[in-house]
Amino acid sequence: MHFFYNIGILLYGSTLRFASLFHPKAKLWIDGRKNIFKTFPTIQNQSTYWFHCASLGEFDQALPVINDLKKDNPNLFILVTFFSPSGFLHFHKRTHSADFVCYLPLDTPSNAKKLIGHFKPEKVFFVKYEFWANYIFEAKKSGATLYSISAIFRPDHRFFKKTGGFFRSILTHFDFFFVQNQSSANLLKSININNYLITGDTRFDRVIENKKNLEQNSLIDSFLGTEKAFIIGSSWPSDEESLIEFINDNTIKRRVIIAPHDVSESHIMQIISKLKVTYKRYSQLNTENTYVEKVLILDTIGQLANAYSYGFQAYIGGGFSGNLHNILEPAVFGLPVIFGPKHSRFPEAEQFITEGIGFSIDSKESLKDILLKEESSIILLKEKTTKFVQSQAGATLKIINYLKTQT
Repeated sequence: MHFFYNIGILLYGSTLRFASLFHPKAKLWIDGRKNIFKTFPTIQNQSTYWFHCASLGEFDQALPVINDLKKDNPNLFILVTFFSPSGFLHFHKRTHSADFVCYLPLDTPSNAKKLIGHFKPEKVFFVKYEFWANYIFEAKKSGATLYSISAIFRPDHRFFKKTGGFFRSILTHFDFFFVQNQSSANLLKSININNYLITGDTRFDRVIENKKNLEQNSLIDSFLGTEKAFIIGSSWPSDEESLIEFINDNTIKRRVIIAPHDVSESHIMQIISKLKVTYKRYSQLNTENTYVEKVLILDTIGQLANAYSYGFQAYIGGGFSGNLHNILEPAVFGLPVIFGPKHSRFPEAEQFITEGIGFSIDSKESLKDILLKEESSIILLKEKTTKFVQSQAGATLKIINYLKTQT
């Protein structure tokens, strides 16, 4: 089966090279890996810990662990690899302690030998649900200790299928799993893997820490004054269609901050063309004016996490495509969140729904019903949301404490 896996990886690489002729993201994936081994730094007299993340969301899960490890041992060399361009191109927007960040070369046996032979990592951390067989096999062969952090497993994963023997063998190479929830632990137990600890999601620790280090945004201050806004975060056109209608007809009575996922000029102009109320673009603001416009459009990247601190309630995009964006960032500021129906891959969304602080909508009508809730009920939900997020803290400490017992 390993032979067929390697054939599949080579076909995947060939497909991406062909797609790069037409698709910008595929081109970034290919171009980012050209001559990558020549960029590797020389490491002397340092222990290397390697963290692999699929994208930016997984990096957010790794960050609290990375930063704590580096704080305890400043001489550690922290290597971070990304699979996706959306992670690699935006990691610099996070405060981090990584020493070298690069794309993960295609998962071939030769690439795995080169990367691991160069960095010689003592500990390897795969985040959430990325499991690349050749890198895992080679890391284990090299004597590294392998961990999976903030891991999440679902019954439909191939590890748990009758034909998944090869993929189950990948998991057996890990020394320990830090899983997010009981259902993931149960799935590991079902295939006789018992070396795990239920820790929760490290992203709760990250957003709590971010809140402590919050800096006010003078431009948003000048726009809102003392008001609290309805925040639309990381929205896609499928989200914006109904939301803009409800902005225009005043169903959303509060002032609104829109932070679209795509901040290209063409998309910003699409949003503007649909608005029938007054608006300002973030790039046009200054601190000397007082603003009365209904809508503020964040047309630059980097302000959203901070903007949630100015919110009353939030709608988070991506839930109609199955790529729900981060709902913890608004929740840490006490904002109840609304999102689309495709959230099965996001256990935090299920938690929020169960706790009554998250609302899944599947139509314009269901969205309108939630938007028309009394503001007094939202105020109560804000208290409940804040308490829930605080109650989920501690995943990072559990991981760090376990790692200390292994040294």
